[in-house]
Amino acid sequence: MTDLEIVRIPALSDNYIWLVHDAASGETIVIDPSEAAPVLTEADRRGWAIGQIWNTHWHPDHTGGNAEIKARYDAIVSGPAAEAARIPTLDVRLAEGDTVRLGDHVATVIETPGHTAGHIVLHLANDALIFTGDTLFAMGCGRLFEGDATQMFANMQRLAQLPPETVVYCAHEYTAANARYAVTAEPDNQATAARLAEVTAQRERGEPTVPTTIAAELATNPFLRATSVEQLAERRAAKDSFTG
Repeated sequence: MTDLEIVRIPALSDNYIWLVHDAASGETIVIDPSEAAPVLTEADRRGWAIGQIWNTHWHPDHTGGNAEIKARYDAIVSGPAAEAARIPTLDVRLAEGDTVRLGDHVATVIETPGHTAGHIVLHLANDALIFTGDTLFAMGCGRLFEGDATQMFANMQRLAQLPPETVVYCAHEYTAANARYAVTAEPDNQATAARLAEVTAQRERGEPTVPTTIAAELATNPFLRATSVEQLAERRAAKDSFTG
């Protein structure tokens, strides 16, 4: 368990921005701010000053709020070194094994190319949590816009090794669509069928379905459960055209 206060901020059509506060140090960060307005509103409501922005990748729906938030708080922006040219607000370039801090809480950078060429995720091992951006979703993985299935399979293999209790904070509410595909990818997986029913009910009530856990994903995520590059590639291609 972590003593960090983590606030989910819905943004755009299906994004989640994560606002994270450490009461011990009084420090606050925001992860993947697609837009500034809802972040500033929530921070003001809570009396928090945002000192840092952490980006997992360059896409505008993860960085669109950077400039305004940075200007408001003089916040330091950290993100993937490999995508520095595409994140003009970037101050700190992060690569595999680098760390960023929120008070005494340390996040280690894991490079996860695939969705984009330089995508990173941020793992706070002592807090048993990870911010996965668009690499690992609840019951899904990111589309392969700039990378390939070999890279994404390696990412999945690596994330699957994290402690099962690790809480996964991803950046989109895609779970219902992912679950509908997952039951077609693994029709004999009873855990996936049960989770589809649960997720469907949650969304009908207007409830969020993330964060998730590595344990839940190991049981129900057809991409984390893929046993080969070929199987992951097949599933990713099938999901890309899935309309169920």
